Amino acid sequence: MRIGILGSGSGSNMQAILDAIEDGSLDAEIALVLSDNPDAFILDRAKQHDIPTALIDCRGFKTKFPDEAQTETAAALKDAEVDLVCLAGFMRLVKQPLLDAFPQRILNIHPSLLPAYPGLNAWKQALDDGATEAGCTVHHVDAGMDTGPTILQAKVPVLPGDSAASLHARIQVEEHRIYPEAIRIVTGVAS
Repeated sequence: MRIGILGSGSGSNMQAILDAIEDGSLDAEIALVLSDNPDAFILDRAKQHDIPTALIDCRGFKTKFPDEAQTETAAALKDAEVDLVCLAGFMRLVKQPLLDAFPQRILNIHPSLLPAYPGLNAWKQALDDGATEAGCTVHHVDAGMDTGPTILQAKVPVLPGDSAASLHARIQVEEHRIYPEAIRIVTGVAS
């Protein structure tokens, strides 16, 4: 199975997927890593492992993912013969035409127990709300913001004295554990 990854930041979830591939627990390969941020460390991580990379040209939009850019992204993924697209800290809302190009084959990891706390800084939202537990969700991507069907979730307690950073760090440990597992569930591909 060939995976395409879209990311805007450090790429720690891409690394977790790559680690699962390298340890033999996920029979797949990362075929292409795309980023909308030329300075994103995810691109460096990919290059360190000889994974092809490319930039997504969002036409100067800070947060919007223009249709033309989505069409070009879909074409790049198709050219790389990608079977499954995984969003790994990708900070733009995916819509058509990318959804049409990969129906039910785009996954996202979100740092909350969806449907609670969609959108940005979900761990901070949980803290500000006084939640007693937080976590992460892998879900299918649809046209909404973090609204697609849930595949897998993992919970972490919100501890007394937690800061946004400490809670986020515990959530990321679970993200790195469940993202490869969710890929196995969706594709039926194990080792």
